[in-house]
Amino acid sequence: MKAPFLAAVLPLLAGCGPNLPVEGPVRLGQVGSVNGPRIRTDKVIEDSRCSIDADCVWAGRLIVRATVLGGGWSRQLDLTLAIPVKVADGTLTLVAATPPGRLARWNNKPFPYRFTFKFQGGR
Repeated sequence: MKAPFLAAVLPLLAGCGPNLPVEGPVRLGQVGSVNGPRIRTDKVIEDSRCSIDADCVWAGRLIVRATVLGGGWSRQLDLTLAIPVKVADGTLTLVAATPPGRLARWNNKPFPYRFTFKFQGGR
């Protein structure tokens, strides 16, 4: 009796990722909902930000390539942390990213990225 139930439920639980937009921080490859368009983070182009435990002369920057998905359209953009970009009828901004510095590690492995976006404007 348990096997048919698990066989039906596990795919539903496991498949909650790529097609359903997530509100809040998203991982690479995950689709997020940002008060209007949806956004999928495709890859990190540059992360030259200073790590938390270092004294840096230049703070560095983070650039993420993302695909923005609207009603019947999509557009690939390179988004730089804290710099708004015009999209459709508003602006899209990469407002936060963790880990805060490119060298953040735990158990000798880098922390997975999480990105937060903000969309302003629209109808």
